[in-house]
Amino acid sequence: MAAAVEGWFVALAVGVSLLKCLFINAYRSTDFEVHRNWLAITHSLPVSRWYYENTSDWTLDYPPLFAWFELALSHVGRHFDPEMVKIQRAAYESQSTVLFQRLTVIFTDLVYVLATRECCRCVSHLKSSKDVLTRPPFVLAVLLLFNFGLFIVDHIHFQYNGFLMGFLLLSLAKHLQSKHLQGALLFALLLNLKHIFLYVAPAYGVFLLRSYCFSEDHPDGSLNWRSFSLLRLSALGSIVVSVTALSFGPFIAMGQLPQVLSRLFPFKRGLCHAYWAPNAWALYTAADKGLTALGLRLRLLDSSPRASMTGGLVQEFHHTVLPSVSPAVTLICTALALLPSVLCLVSRPRHSLSFLRAVVLCALASFMFGWHVHEKAVLIAILPLSLLAVQSREDAGIFLLLATTGHYSLFPLIFTAAEFPLKLLLMLLFSVFSFSALHKLHGPGLLSLPERCFLLLLPLLCVSCELLLPLSSLSSRLPFLPLLLTSVYCSLGVTYCFIRLYRTLLRTGPKDKQS
Repeated sequence: MAAAVEGWFVALAVGVSLLKCLFINAYRSTDFEVHRNWLAITHSLPVSRWYYENTSDWTLDYPPLFAWFELALSHVGRHFDPEMVKIQRAAYESQSTVLFQRLTVIFTDLVYVLATRECCRCVSHLKSSKDVLTRPPFVLAVLLLFNFGLFIVDHIHFQYNGFLMGFLLLSLAKHLQSKHLQGALLFALLLNLKHIFLYVAPAYGVFLLRSYCFSEDHPDGSLNWRSFSLLRLSALGSIVVSVTALSFGPFIAMGQLPQVLSRLFPFKRGLCHAYWAPNAWALYTAADKGLTALGLRLRLLDSSPRASMTGGLVQEFHHTVLPSVSPAVTLICTALALLPSVLCLVSRPRHSLSFLRAVVLCALASFMFGWHVHEKAVLIAILPLSLLAVQSREDAGIFLLLATTGHYSLFPLIFTAAEFPLKLLLMLLFSVFSFSALHKLHGPGLLSLPERCFLLLLPLLCVSCELLLPLSSLSSRLPFLPLLLTSVYCSLGVTYCFIRLYRTLLRTGPKDKQS
């Protein structure tokens, strides 16, 4: 049986890797040049200048461990094309460079493949049918390996999210297997590769304190202080300190920590990204736009609104009618939004479903209320939610809503005509499998009638935003309208999923079964 399981998993992994190879020459975003420039910075300059270099607009703004990763890649890349590792202001793109960078994403996805295999082992105990295609491990493997959002973001748009998400999923799997030190090590490495995963750090911190540092609880589930282990807390602390020292140590020794942190947390960027991520601030900003238009029509405002909430580079930001939102406000809102999910872990420290829900909720809370959130960050919630979807009927319904809405919100990233049918086909195939497989696992009725109606309106939105509006006269007068409609509609869906997830977490008692 084990050989058979490994057989179908290997077939899926090889199949998805070959599929990725077909997109080597597809559309590439500016992120391709961003990472090419980072190869050049780390290869051509001493460490002391990495976080000061600004010849290109695409300065190094990931944590040092990712910079070391780029340095390692650069030593291989120079054999493909020596020009790619030379610093220059203009974008550089040769066929050898394209091939190398695309292959590095596919190759480093092996971490994600390994993580998916470990996650499948975490659900292999669940009751299932004799048909392999309807077993939880197989369904989970397809949901993760063939995830639509991850595919287009990494292998068309271009980034290394699969490599990073692999560390997250592998860490989650280790915790579900009660291998907490391994899980903590993997998560510490992840934080030093990309700091956006601070989104889920509160859930990790509370979970490890309660489930690892306290070896047992009182019969009523309350804290048993006598079971607290200072040795275990020291082990966790030493892991975090060691990994951080390995990553940041050279920059601390050179007195460059403030400069590094200024690159990692550029708070002078706008509240929203150039395309508004589908979150609370998109709804807030849309409301400001609506009130501005109304104010102009009623002549309550000047004819020159000063609103400027978006941008990829450093700039000031303002709303016109509603109060402008500061980074401090977003931090407070985020903390309040994730606090209940973290507190639930205090009373349910050893329940795997509660831990996974807390991770998803922390990711969604940060996505909903964070500062300058990118639309791609919704994947930090969607991928762990896949683990819940194959275990819980309630979570399966939420997954279908969040995955469909969140994935559609990524459509504006791929705006070229040649890739339009590809992204449409890939999302359709993933959605059809998700709905059919989860219905076979949990039975029909995963979504209510209003929820189904909401999703059925997405094709109409797609036709309007991708075809009708660009061809109409509105395209010249309101060029941002398709993006606004997409962002606002998807924001409603993501917000609803956030609320429904909280309802599920709060009404589920400590009797949850463990993995």
